[in-house]
Amino acid sequence: MKLYAPWEKAFDKIATPFEHFLHAQTTTGIILMFMTIVALILANTPLTDEYAHFFHTNVDFNVGSWTLSNTIHHWINDGLMAFFFFIVGLEIKREILVGELSNIKVALLPILSAVGGMALPALIYMSINNGTAGEHGWGIPMATDIAFAISALVLLGNRVSPALVTFLVALAIVDDLGAVVVIAVFYTEQIQMFPLALAGLSFLILVSFNRFGIHMILPYFIVGLGMWFFMLESGVHATIAGVIAAMAIPSKPKLTPSDFTNRTRNKLDEYDNYPVTTDHMLHEKQKAILLNIQDEIDSVNSPSARLEHNLHLPVSLIVIPLFALANAGISIDFSSMGETILQPVSLGIIAGLVLGKILGIAGVAWLAIKLGIAKLPEGSTMNQIFGVAFLGGIGFTMSIFVAELAFIGNETLIFQAKVGILCASLFAGLFGFFWLKYVAAVKPKI
Repeated sequence: MKLYAPWEKAFDKIATPFEHFLHAQTTTGIILMFMTIVALILANTPLTDEYAHFFHTNVDFNVGSWTLSNTIHHWINDGLMAFFFFIVGLEIKREILVGELSNIKVALLPILSAVGGMALPALIYMSINNGTAGEHGWGIPMATDIAFAISALVLLGNRVSPALVTFLVALAIVDDLGAVVVIAVFYTEQIQMFPLALAGLSFLILVSFNRFGIHMILPYFIVGLGMWFFMLESGVHATIAGVIAAMAIPSKPKLTPSDFTNRTRNKLDEYDNYPVTTDHMLHEKQKAILLNIQDEIDSVNSPSARLEHNLHLPVSLIVIPLFALANAGISIDFSSMGETILQPVSLGIIAGLVLGKILGIAGVAWLAIKLGIAKLPEGSTMNQIFGVAFLGGIGFTMSIFVAELAFIGNETLIFQAKVGILCASLFAGLFGFFWLKYVAAVKPKI
């Protein structure tokens, strides 16, 4: 498998779905980094008031006497991020069905490492914050930002084995699943049962669409939108609707590959029967045949695969950058930065994302390999697993998201959390990258 950079012109290359996934995550990581820098600049210049005012502007949706009102910041975090979580759900489903998590022998190492990489950071955070105002933030250092982590590995090219990349992908997917469960179970304050029941009914409708073989996207979108609204009203974070909806999207195509081949070949034979005009214009029948072939292509590709492929770009270029712009802008006072970092919340997050991820990911992986439960990814070393464990300490997107939920209404603790996340992610990312490039590097194959 050849890994390529996001700026590479690969129009003549047939890429596998996994390569498209890596490409999308790398692109997301680079854009995310750029928008984070923009947010920090806006928050630390004379534009800071305009920056804050814009994202706290209310946007209302009115239907008769009914009104749904939220700030732009909340529309991004509660609304647009549902599409991000929908992609997360599709990725989790794909990995379980046909990816690295479909084979338990292969999946055991990343699963165990991910569990260790979630549990140890939470325990370290709680050991520092137990009994304080910030103890509710224990879920913040559990998360790994898949886009940033994969970007770092992809930029290393053939210095790391493809198996190490798939190990990180599987680990991050399990990590995302854990984060979704934590958000749904532990960061829901009050539950309204009637809207929650309606959300459950919406999910059953989506499942029935799947069981009846409906492959059109529109019905799923309409019911999924309703489920998002009911989830929002229930008190469970609305973005969870994105993950749940993804589970109901069909993963099996309408046509088998052999049926597709036979039907397409027959249509191409029919297409060739029409004479070529002098001006090389297509016959009307040929145009109809091409449209029919396009339908056949859609039928041999499952709705979940189509959605994952089609939504990656808008989520990467619109949703994630807007989330970073709305949430990463913190006003930095360098004279008090040392004091802020030493606050229990910041310190707990930094210790959790750096020390906790290393002990959790690398430590559990080493133990599992020594006990013979699992084995190293092909072509990789324990030294490289250590470097990947550092990359696991990049908690950016999901960590900030959890911080906003954990400390709702407490701007001081949210600020301390974001400082800790940014510091830990920067250190973990740089250390992990340079460790893998210079210390744990394998000799590139020529």
